[in-house]
Amino acid sequence: MTEHEAGLRARLIEAGVELVSSEGVHALSLREIARRAGVSHGAPRRYFPTHLELLSAIARQGFTELTDRAARTIGDGRADPRSQLTALGRAYLDYALTNRGMFELMFRHDLLESNHLGLRETSLPLFGVLVDLVARARSQHGASASDSAATPSVVAAALWANLHGIAQLWLWGSLPLVAGLDDSEPLLLAALDAHLGPEPR
Repeated sequence: MTEHEAGLRARLIEAGVELVSSEGVHALSLREIARRAGVSHGAPRRYFPTHLELLSAIARQGFTELTDRAARTIGDGRADPRSQLTALGRAYLDYALTNRGMFELMFRHDLLESNHLGLRETSLPLFGVLVDLVARARSQHGASASDSAATPSVVAAALWANLHGIAQLWLWGSLPLVAGLDDSEPLLLAALDAHLGPEPR
């Protein structure tokens, strides 16, 4: 791919990121992305043979941004793992609630199922951080294999599913309604307690 072609490809992705951020996932038509990138409506097909491939490239940017944000949030690892998990959970929920269109795109079933650009695997580095923090938090607070049959990866997966559910149900308006909350923080803390045990006082 020439430098010009790489630049045009990047422009299409950037236009898609801006579009999903401003107007939501339903606005991501090839024609509108091309218009915003300043190219003909047929140009995206030269670099992304299917609509799903272009959407996957846009979603990949979301995973990269979320992973970078998480890394900045937990810092250099000197804080205790429970505090880092709390910060990571806050960052995940904040990303979902402030980047609704991108968050919905990143986890669209058809994109993950097609797995263009290895999209399913883009969450693995962040999940690896989560597993490590869960293992360290359990060890620090006295959890061991004898306390639970669940491995750190299983606990981390359950915690991620819980956080994702909180984010999605909050975006739909269900959780604020049933829980009578105007902030997701109590739900985050309850999820951590449920999966790691109450924080020692």
